[in-house]
Amino acid sequence: MLIEKYDLEVFTPPCEPGAERYAARARLTVDISEVLPYLNATLRGAVYLPEAHALTWKKGGHNIAFHAYEIATSNVEDREGAEKELKGLIDLVNRTWERRAEITPDTRTRQRPTPMALYKLLPKTNCKQCGEPTCYSFALKLAAAQKELNDCPPLSEPQYAEQRQALEEIVIEAPSIG
Repeated sequence: MLIEKYDLEVFTPPCEPGAERYAARARLTVDISEVLPYLNATLRGAVYLPEAHALTWKKGGHNIAFHAYEIATSNVEDREGAEKELKGLIDLVNRTWERRAEITPDTRTRQRPTPMALYKLLPKTNCKQCGEPTCYSFALKLAAAQKELNDCPPLSEPQYAEQRQALEEIVIEAPSIG
């Protein structure tokens, strides 16, 4: 186990006094820099900055940052959710570290796809089957990891197979951390 102890801090970000959202950070007693290339290899949509010993990732509308001695998350609904999210992230780091022999580390820095790049590959039917009013609003949520490709039923149709394959190569699909 890489992370055994940490100090947890849950707070309302100073830039949003009175906001009903929370941020949380775990201050670590161990340097997790070595696990970051393994996380980069397994978390689709992660952005790894080797020179800064940092990796950022979006999951379900939350911004997550992994640093050498800290893991942080933002935009969480309540204190309990923030604590649960950080515990899940620490478990993710520990599981990834324990599986590192099975994972090829990736030290490349990739960019997240833009909503427009995703939109260009969508069926553009504005069918609303995904729960969004337009394909572009679906692309916005897809880019923020708030929707998944399977939320768009037309993408399962044979005529969109090529676009779906292209989307699968670039879209942010968040693995479960809980």
